[in-house]
Amino acid sequence: MIIPIRCFTCGKVIAPLYDQYKKRCEDYQKALTAGEKPKETPQMILDDLGVERYCCRRMIISHVDLLKEAAPYE
Repeated sequence: MIIPIRCFTCGKVIAPLYDQYKKRCEDYQKALTAGEKPKETPQMILDDLGVERYCCRRMIISHVDLLKEAAPYE
C-alpha cells in the first residue's frame, strides 16, 4: 500500500527516496517511449540516490502502490 518507512532487513530509512526514484523512472520511461536514449538507467538512479544495499534496492524496486485501488473501500 504505502512505501515502508524503513528497510525490513537493515533498517535504513528509504521512504523519502521512493518519490525521487519514481519521478526519475517515469522520466526514463518517457524517454524510452519517445525513442530517445535515456541519460540514466534505473540502476544508476538508485546509485545516485545512495541506495547501495541489495535489501534496500529490493524494497524500492518491488514496491507496488495500491493506495488508489484500496481507497474507495474505506
